[in-house]
Amino acid sequence: MLEFDDIQYILLTRAPAITGRYEFLSFRNAAGGRAWLAAVLETVHSVEQARASVQKDNRWVSVAFTWNGLRALGMDEASLATFPEEFKQGMVARAEMLGDTGANHPQNWVGGLAGPELHALVILFARDTQERQRCEAEHKRLVARCAGVEVLSSLDLEATPPFEYAHDHFGYRDRLSQPVIEGAGEEPTPGSGGPLKPGEFILGYPDEEGVIANSPQPEILARNGSYMAYRCLQEHVGAFRDFLREHGKTPEEQELMAAKLMGRWRSGAPLVLTPDKDDPALGADPQRNNDFNYKQMDPHGYAVPLGSHIRRMNPRDTAANMNRRRMIRRGGTYGPPLPEEAPEDGIERGIAAFIICASLIRQFEFAQNVWVNDRNFHELGNERDPVCGNQDGTLEYKIPKRPIRKKITGLPAFTNVRGGAYFFLPGLKALRYLASLGHAR
Repeated sequence: MLEFDDIQYILLTRAPAITGRYEFLSFRNAAGGRAWLAAVLETVHSVEQARASVQKDNRWVSVAFTWNGLRALGMDEASLATFPEEFKQGMVARAEMLGDTGANHPQNWVGGLAGPELHALVILFARDTQERQRCEAEHKRLVARCAGVEVLSSLDLEATPPFEYAHDHFGYRDRLSQPVIEGAGEEPTPGSGGPLKPGEFILGYPDEEGVIANSPQPEILARNGSYMAYRCLQEHVGAFRDFLREHGKTPEEQELMAAKLMGRWRSGAPLVLTPDKDDPALGADPQRNNDFNYKQMDPHGYAVPLGSHIRRMNPRDTAANMNRRRMIRRGGTYGPPLPEEAPEDGIERGIAAFIICASLIRQFEFAQNVWVNDRNFHELGNERDPVCGNQDGTLEYKIPKRPIRKKITGLPAFTNVRGGAYFFLPGLKALRYLASLGHAR
């Protein structure tokens, strides 16, 4: 039985927000950090609270910590040692394995995210800009009252119009393929697979192998928490549109090229089900837009290229142990939209997301290393994910076609990593424990 009253809402619930703000904090003083946490705790929703009050609430708050942040709060070394090695090392130390090299190297990240002084994160989602600004001012006053607490950087999120459905700056419909957790009260859509055991995402519960994985100690930290990988990806919208124009003479050809990179039309309609023309009604229908496989319906990639984004990030029936690799994604877009006919304007825009899972190494790091950046994924030879892989101008992208496949050489980078970090997302009881660390001594 999932303990909805102790799980932070962001794990199982999506807020009806069109804006938000991430603030990244540092604690120069343990007592000040704990005072900040004790105050912020009053605003953090559990799953139970969020579901009960979603119609009247205007803001939703979550809190998470780096390993260095837990130490900065005053956690003892014995407890710190019980966390997984990849979390202790942090994302920066794992950069080469994650593919964060060249332009994506942590030395190019912004906002202080690559330094050891990054300790905590507060995630705000708000129903409108006015509420976001009110919460921002309220949090600024709180930080000023807490000795040694400093905001390293912040990022404002804004949904991109049209607001009828979630999509990124490239125009691709988002939130189409999310796992469903057993006991969470949701039914998976056709083609999405059955509900997964809670332990794949939430600490303290059995996973797909029936095992309750080793969790941090003391016991209060070992239940109802999770881990998050934060990734801030700048989207080069001008370069993306230039690429489409270069490889498509007509608007229809350009849309098909965009679909071949993703594996779906920008409406969300999957190429497996509608390979030759877009079907926006299909893209918008959750009962149909995931109901496909690859092994029987498109084994050679004539509809969805073998190296396309969705085929890499969710290989479905063409990969082993898929139930051990699924991840929950939360986040949103930042920066203003680039008008359709406008050239690149030099203003940064992109997507800033959290990948939530019980094992960073088995889920997130595996996906980054094998699915996103392995050049020989599906024996492709010299490719990486065309949307979020590390593209350095030397790689290819192959589009199977009869009688002759299309091979694009020198694929440009459509995204770059601008920041990232590993966070521990504690349950509500664990947050209260962390806020009281000084009193326990």
